[in-house]
Amino acid sequence: MPPQSSRVPTFAFPRSARLLDSKSYTRVFADARRCADRYFTILARASDRDAFGAARLGLAISKRNAPRAVARNRIKRVIRDSFRHARPGLPCADLVVLCRRAAVDADNATLRASLATHWQELAR
Repeated sequence: MPPQSSRVPTFAFPRSARLLDSKSYTRVFADARRCADRYFTILARASDRDAFGAARLGLAISKRNAPRAVARNRIKRVIRDSFRHARPGLPCADLVVLCRRAAVDADNATLRASLATHWQELAR
């Protein structure tokens, strides 16, 4: 007899959790609620998907704010990891995260703390 599945949240980052096309990004940029601090600006818009959908993430990390690819990739990794863990508590919304220049010099723990604050604000 196979073990019963307990509803333990998975922390994967499937395609269904990502903004994949420019139309989705355009919708968020056109009409979004802003949440900003020293390191990030997060744009959030309620999703048109069904009520049982989950949050989706899009990243817009520009070369202007993070000139080196190493820094951009590190920031993206931190954002994705933070989002994966916060996703079960987030409302059904499309989110786009933009970084600010200060994020390049901040350590990962500081960036995670900043994102955790944003996720909590969006969950309210």
